[in-house]
Amino acid sequence: MGSDNNTKALKSGVWYTVANFFMKSIGFITTPLFTRLLTKSDYGLYNNYASWLSTFLVIVTLNLGASFISAKFDHEKDFDGYVSSTLVLSTLATALGVIIVNAFPAFFTKVTGIEHRYLNIMFLYLMFYAAVDMFQTRERFFFEYKISVLTSLSIGISTAAVSVLLVVHMDNKLCGRIVGSAAPTVLAGILLYSILLWRGKKVNVTYWRYALPICVPFIPHLLSLSLLNAMDKMMITKICGPEDNALYSVAYNCGAVITLLVVSLNTAFSPWLGERLHEKKYDEIRAVSRTYVLFFVYASCGVMMITPELLLVMGGKSYSGALYVMPPVTFGCVCQFLYTMYVNVEQFNKRTVGMAVASVVAAASNYLMNWLLIPRVGFEVAAYTTLASFMILLFIHMFLVRRMGLSTVYSTKLVICVLLFMSGFTALVHLLFRTTVLRYSVLGVYAVITVVIALKNKTKLLTLFKKKS
Repeated sequence: MGSDNNTKALKSGVWYTVANFFMKSIGFITTPLFTRLLTKSDYGLYNNYASWLSTFLVIVTLNLGASFISAKFDHEKDFDGYVSSTLVLSTLATALGVIIVNAFPAFFTKVTGIEHRYLNIMFLYLMFYAAVDMFQTRERFFFEYKISVLTSLSIGISTAAVSVLLVVHMDNKLCGRIVGSAAPTVLAGILLYSILLWRGKKVNVTYWRYALPICVPFIPHLLSLSLLNAMDKMMITKICGPEDNALYSVAYNCGAVITLLVVSLNTAFSPWLGERLHEKKYDEIRAVSRTYVLFFVYASCGVMMITPELLLVMGGKSYSGALYVMPPVTFGCVCQFLYTMYVNVEQFNKRTVGMAVASVVAAASNYLMNWLLIPRVGFEVAAYTTLASFMILLFIHMFLVRRMGLSTVYSTKLVICVLLFMSGFTALVHLLFRTTVLRYSVLGVYAVITVVIALKNKTKLLTLFKKKS
């Protein structure tokens, strides 16, 4: 890759991060409205719906976009044909899911705690979300960010607007929240589905045979990972009730801004990483990843320190009981960020079986700890069980990458130092919550350091956002 292409990749990566972060963070942005417009019970039920949505997303769409990182090189001459073929396969898999759910509606309603009509809305969303996701992924791998960014912004803004309007004007506010979250993506998905089919102009079953061996072993990994993120809310709803889930969900959604940053940064980082792994430029990966990790940890510390203000804005005083949930949630997000870096390496090398085993072990550990501790300690302990499970996942992925002979891609010493630092900082933040003056003093120092860093790197930052000449 030449210097011009490097600049293009960096610039598109920044814009992808910003746009994807905005699109994915729509739930975070609108939380202050919905915690006030919905009852605690309805808010808890919607978050239960969202948790199951993330689980079904993995199962019924087969996550075929995960194969793009290797297909970009293996099927470079007909990549659009590959995209259209895998999109149709995803649609067929989702259609099968719709048939099964409607054949056994009572069973799925009992298991999920979601009304049958909402399950159908969920599957309609899933049918067309795949088109949006594959379109964004395809654009990202060619570093074409303008249309992709516009799409993300349009869907994000319309989702917020439609959701709020429906909740305000409908008597069944839970229904309004669910329909509003799905409608814009469905409409955009119909359009983007047509574009991808027009570009590819084919459905090649050979591409299915290429994608399925990569993605099917990847499904247990993603499913377990989804359950690892969503299991807390599902189990709290079952054991403690939707109101406790509402408290946990507000704290989780505050911390989820960090998770969104993980996902958004990774959409920019993974194509660049794929290029470097293909070229075997491991020293360059190691150098860039160091800055990448330190930036993320620094940002996470800032979010952790403003937890009381975030909770006040997001939920109001009635949600203050979730104060001590956020620090371990944020620490867990840092662990998630770290293991995602190792997952990218495994995914590039098509080593998805080990990924699946790692995620199943972590999810099973989380379920066991939740089952033992939530009834005895309360919903707050779920944040710590998830943190412990993320650490298990991180260490397993580090071992898997080391066994592949690629342990030098990332600095193990840096990862260990980050974990030790975050352990100490999480304990410190718990103490700072008790002394407002000291916490604000530390925040003031943090703000000054941030400004100094920004000014020192002003030229680089402006270059990233500057229009291409």
